[in-house]
Amino acid sequence: MFRWFEHLVDHFAPTSDKQPPARLAAFYWHYARQVWPLLAAVMVVGLCAALVEVALFAFLGEIVDLVRAAETPSAFFAEHGVTLAIMAVVALILRPLVFGLHTLLVNQAIVPSLTNLVRWQTHRYVLRQSLSFFQDDFAGRIANKIMQTGPSLRESVVRTVDALWFVAIYTVSALLLFLEIDPQLMLPLVLWVIAFVAALSYFVPRIQRRSFLVSEARSMLTGRIVDGYTNILTVKLFAHAEREEAFAREALEEHTEKFRAEMRMITLMEFTIWMIGGALIVSTCGLALLLWSQDQITLGAIALATGLVLRINNMAGWIMWVVTGIFENLGTVQEGMETISRPHLVTDRPAARPLSVGRGEIRYEGIRFHYGKGGGVIDDLSLTVRPGQKVGLVGRSGAGKSTLVNLLLRFHDLEAGRILIDGQDIAEVTQESLRAQIGVVTQDPSLLHRSVLENIRYGRPGASEDQVIAAADQAHAHGFVQDLRDGRDGQGYAARVGERGVKLSGGQRQRVALARVLLKDAPILILDEATSALDSEVEAAVQEQLAQLMTGKTVIAIAHRLSTIAAMDRLIVMDRGRIIEDGDHGSLLRHNGLYAQLWARQSGGFLARDAG
Repeated sequence: MFRWFEHLVDHFAPTSDKQPPARLAAFYWHYARQVWPLLAAVMVVGLCAALVEVALFAFLGEIVDLVRAAETPSAFFAEHGVTLAIMAVVALILRPLVFGLHTLLVNQAIVPSLTNLVRWQTHRYVLRQSLSFFQDDFAGRIANKIMQTGPSLRESVVRTVDALWFVAIYTVSALLLFLEIDPQLMLPLVLWVIAFVAALSYFVPRIQRRSFLVSEARSMLTGRIVDGYTNILTVKLFAHAEREEAFAREALEEHTEKFRAEMRMITLMEFTIWMIGGALIVSTCGLALLLWSQDQITLGAIALATGLVLRINNMAGWIMWVVTGIFENLGTVQEGMETISRPHLVTDRPAARPLSVGRGEIRYEGIRFHYGKGGGVIDDLSLTVRPGQKVGLVGRSGAGKSTLVNLLLRFHDLEAGRILIDGQDIAEVTQESLRAQIGVVTQDPSLLHRSVLENIRYGRPGASEDQVIAAADQAHAHGFVQDLRDGRDGQGYAARVGERGVKLSGGQRQRVALARVLLKDAPILILDEATSALDSEVEAAVQEQLAQLMTGKTVIAIAHRLSTIAAMDRLIVMDRGRIIEDGDHGSLLRHNGLYAQLWARQSGGFLARDAG
């Protein structure tokens, strides 16, 4: 039975990758409509539950009148047995069934599924954001918003559909019962409803605003704490534990102050609601007794009216928490929505097709890119890299070398010009197919907190274990991988490497990253200080493998240590986003320009001396 309800919603169901709505109501409907049949079922069951609850109080009043009217106690059950049996069936069978079905719908069908449906779909959308999106925020803060938005959206939707609907039906039913007994009994309840709604109208929007600020402060606090944990090596190397404490303390103090402001408003609302509730009890009971003393209503009516208002007063406290919770969750969802519902800055065009690489020619044609600024990065640059050519990019830090590579990978869209691979504009092909054709080894490779096997296989997910080991052997990683152990009994290729690969040395991470690219075997290769973290002996061995890897490929290499790229077919010297020199090592030395100045300060061997 549980499993049937639990599988009514598939939270991994295929869905559009379109941007979620940026308006709060539309954002809610975007996700709630995917489970609307269940929400409608909860409303129907909630209607039945409210009617059953009210019926029980009507039974109480009727029993009092039946007892009072009975001629003899011994004949009571004989005279009213059928009526009492119906009441018993409602209380013993119908009520548990209705409330049980309601619980199954909410707890089994909606709560886990809607929560994780929102988390999954928002994660899928955010995962495809541009690189700059993640560079401009804390990873922990983004993750916190993904995790919080799902349960907050679900809770506010379920509470609105369930609790408010239930209370509305309950209150209307009570008013109808009072109308049937004596219209005058309706007056205290009507006045209470008006005062109750007025109090919520005043307090709830203020609580929502404060809840938004609390949620924002909580995300910032989480982001700062996670940032410290992620960079724990830096914290310890610089002995800045106290500095990190102060950094987190500042955010915690801000969160506490905003939390206190929210709780002050909630306390004022509670006090107001209890005052209104007390007035309802006194006025209804007093009026009922007055009407009874004037022989206008029965004792059963007094029991019914008193029981109902006591129940409504208790429900008022519940509904107060429900409404407060709804608007607290609204604030959390709104705060999450501001991050989640941002448009993708780099998107595939509607008619985008897969990139097909045959020769590997790369052409930059009059490109301009300034990271959204007025200027100062790359302006009107043109460059052609012939198929199979090995090109080294040289220049001081900030010259634009990495930007040129990032634009080729389409981490950002150009402001003008175009980049072509084998005559295909990279803006017209899918991003996945573009990056699948380019292998990249960076200076500081980032590994996933997974096993060595999974990290290397990231280069080609379908590769066999033997192929993974062969790639690791080529990258001179097989030896140290066999000796790895982690804290979960993983060893060798099954050992986990820690977040960003922190359990490995810089050289070990670099060799695992090289193995990953060797396994990928893409036709275009980018090397960004690819051997900078290796010691001389290992570097010499790895260079031989890189020479083999570069054979037949188009290569762009970035290196500050010029000896590692001096033997490239061609060297491009950049300065302030412009190409100022272009030639091989010898011709650039004879030119006696910037490259010759940089070379004069350095010495060393050559990378890829025999590369074809």
